[in-house]
Amino acid sequence: MHIVRRPLGRVALFCALMIAALGIAFHVRAAETAKFRVDDYKIDAHLTPKTNKIAARAQVKITALDELNIANFELHNGLRVTKVWDAENNALPAERVLQESSVRVQFPQALAKGATTTLTFDYEGTLDSADESPVPGLKLAYVGEPISYLLYAGRWFPMVGYGTNRFTSTINVTVPDDLTVIGSGSESAPPVPQQQPAAQPTAGPEKPQASLSSVPFGNSFQEDTAPKLKRTPKARRKTKSTAAPKAPAKPAAPEPVRKASTGEKTYTFVWNRASFPGTIIAGRFTDTAVSEAGLNIHVYFLPEKKQLAAEYGATAAREYAYFTTLYGPTGTTNLKVVQLPDDTVPSAWAPEIAAISARAIQEKTNYRLLANSIAHQWWGGLLSPATRNDMWISEGMARYSEARYIAQLAGQAGFEEATKDMSVGALAYETTPLSQVGQFDTFDPAFQSLVTDKGGMIFHMLRWVIGDANFDKSMRALVTQYAGKPVAADDLRKVTEQASGEQLTWFYTQWLDSTGAPEFKNKYTVFRVQKGFRIVGQIQQDLDLFRMPVELRVDTDGQTEMKRIEVVGTDSSFTVETFGKPRRITVDPGNRVLKNSPELKVRTAIVRGQQLVQQGNLAEALKEFQKALDSNKNSSLAHYRIAEVFYLQRNYQAAANAYRDSLNGDAEPRWTEVWSHIQLGKIFDLTGQRDRALNEYKQAIATNDNTQGALEEARRYTQSPFQPTKTTASSQ
Repeated sequence: MHIVRRPLGRVALFCALMIAALGIAFHVRAAETAKFRVDDYKIDAHLTPKTNKIAARAQVKITALDELNIANFELHNGLRVTKVWDAENNALPAERVLQESSVRVQFPQALAKGATTTLTFDYEGTLDSADESPVPGLKLAYVGEPISYLLYAGRWFPMVGYGTNRFTSTINVTVPDDLTVIGSGSESAPPVPQQQPAAQPTAGPEKPQASLSSVPFGNSFQEDTAPKLKRTPKARRKTKSTAAPKAPAKPAAPEPVRKASTGEKTYTFVWNRASFPGTIIAGRFTDTAVSEAGLNIHVYFLPEKKQLAAEYGATAAREYAYFTTLYGPTGTTNLKVVQLPDDTVPSAWAPEIAAISARAIQEKTNYRLLANSIAHQWWGGLLSPATRNDMWISEGMARYSEARYIAQLAGQAGFEEATKDMSVGALAYETTPLSQVGQFDTFDPAFQSLVTDKGGMIFHMLRWVIGDANFDKSMRALVTQYAGKPVAADDLRKVTEQASGEQLTWFYTQWLDSTGAPEFKNKYTVFRVQKGFRIVGQIQQDLDLFRMPVELRVDTDGQTEMKRIEVVGTDSSFTVETFGKPRRITVDPGNRVLKNSPELKVRTAIVRGQQLVQQGNLAEALKEFQKALDSNKNSSLAHYRIAEVFYLQRNYQAAANAYRDSLNGDAEPRWTEVWSHIQLGKIFDLTGQRDRALNEYKQAIATNDNTQGALEEARRYTQSPFQPTKTTASSQ
């Protein structure tokens, strides 16, 4: 997310961004059952970047899933609803509930179960900051320079069932004619007719309509991984009613909301297959076309990133083709790779769109971030979770797809490192069953860790249990059977059982409904036999109900021996015969099973600490980092994170000491060295010691480690001293 510090480890980075990529945000009340669904949108939006303004009209087709008296829509608090009416042009009272970023519309008569109607909303507002965002402190919708972005997560149009309610749409966006607009689906950009008069509002009401009673602040408290910002006075009001306008005498189709003026044009995007096509991005982009493997890829970068567009397009083509071989076609061969500014999420996706932040667009292509966004075309776009408790299916498979692409490029070692990263996130919040994850706010760190990383590890373990061929067969069958539909955990179980021919209730029960992970120990005795050596031993762990196949690797003087062992309960016996003399026995060397270990305990404590820092709870973060040091006093990463906290507190002496401790530690991960030197250089610049600062920057450059753009930053500060900015003080 945008507040994550630049020298961020891969674990925390991907924990933060995977949900952001889907755009999951906002406090949806888990206990509520949806009473209606949205089937289709027709939206006309006019953007004025110079003044940060948006004016829009949305026709929303809904179907009642139960008898419906009141329809509650989520909508960005920065947007003011001016009128709402139904399909018969009857004006409807609407009420703003700012604590929930929502609008409640009351029907004059209840809508019967199964009945369909269309509501039309006129609304407008200023989108220039994160103050009114549905996720406090995180900009998800912005109109301005250099890039305007209206992410689906930003609730810039009235919506319901975030991430689960699939819909079709036609979206018209009017912008200044020097801007290019990107959206999902077929598009056109005819010029706006000159001298066309602006749409006139319907006459106001003779008397204000009665609004619903005020709703007190609810019990759900929204936590995200960003520091909490104070809500504006507007956001602290309980509710705001929109008076229902007087209905026209004769029914008439709503006029398009469009401020036509010289030098504007309208883009139209049509998406006819139910999905989540609600993201719009506009800017002065260059368009680089890449055609590979039958794909039509366009890369939209700002001019300063144009020279990197071709390589990003080629990378996207390779990733898209790879996932197509695994899961089958998505139904489209189009993809738009789009640049986002750095003040929002690191990445976002929508049908036919993979968007990544400017900081991620570097000469060394960020193929991991791009792969995850592209994988969402299948996992989230083509099929989606049935409920919030099922979001681990789409998020976990997108995460695991990214890991599989890493294996293509970086081999088995890179793949195993990626699975270790997932294990850390999965174990960070191991006390909550994954099947109950819907109880959390979707931007809660626990929700993020569980659905992305534990979800990814479940698919990784499933592949180990049923085998590569059956796993790939299962995933293709799942995509085929549930394309355009919601999928639940039980649907996944049935598909995998059918494809593998195995009964897998035990597997899903263990990893979805239970908590914890084993910590393996092995005891063994080696006997000399006629043809070599026999090892007789036991694998021990502390979970009585645990059951999983586990791999055993025996390193000998000669050939390495591998054996698959069924571990059931706390003690499982094994016997292995080898020709060469055994030197070392390793349980689960390929990290195929989610398990605890001293190393992972250090890393999970650090992840929890980082998330507390991002929430602004520095005291508790230090406690978590200290837990990591208690397990490994030589951890460079733990020392580095402690240094960051002291730096945020402007305790520069303590920060400098901790950065030096990081440099003298175990150098894991490697990037702690280059960034410790850079941070020390900044501290020396801040304290007026330029010569010492230059020495640190030069040492950083000498590492030749460009993680997260480290070398460019170090070179920049050799040219001119580091100067803190308003954002630096809070985010560096």
